[in-house]
Amino acid sequence: MTGPGRPAPPAAATERVVARLRPHARRLLLPALLLIAVSGAGAFFFGSFDLEWQNWAVLIGGGVIVLVACVLPFIAWLSVRYVITTRRLIVRRGFFVRTRQELYHARGYGITVHKSWVQSAFGSGNVRVTSGGEVPVVLRDVPGAVLVQNALHELVAENQSIAAPYPAAPPPMQQPPVRR
Repeated sequence: MTGPGRPAPPAAATERVVARLRPHARRLLLPALLLIAVSGAGAFFFGSFDLEWQNWAVLIGGGVIVLVACVLPFIAWLSVRYVITTRRLIVRRGFFVRTRQELYHARGYGITVHKSWVQSAFGSGNVRVTSGGEVPVVLRDVPGAVLVQNALHELVAENQSIAAPYPAAPPPMQQPPVRR
């Protein structure tokens, strides 16, 4: 309630999405190349056999290879999502069985980046977030891992300064009276 003599309630800070991330898409390169190769081989060999069942075997075999080696890796890649907001880090994993982990920036945590030589070549890396005694959360193969680390550092510092404001300044010291 606002009115004469009553201050307006403080506006609640809204939570904004800073970044939505998935693992680096280079893991889909081999399935994409395999899809092209299987499609080409299937088109070349389908209809070249004398017996009808052999032609269908080529088609079914190519379909199974595409399903196992192309579609399943794509679904596995789609099933992992990292969302960084102004208040928390959200990690979602799984397709049929979903798990969701949340880490609040105000609690504070340590952030480490690990890069293999392949990840360094593509500008990605693993970001490990440790929060006290809990199991560490690893953002695997995140594009721009150093940028993600810097953003998380800034968000943690900002949220900790909001959650725990600076202590009040001590009262000023009084000067002793001067005698003349």
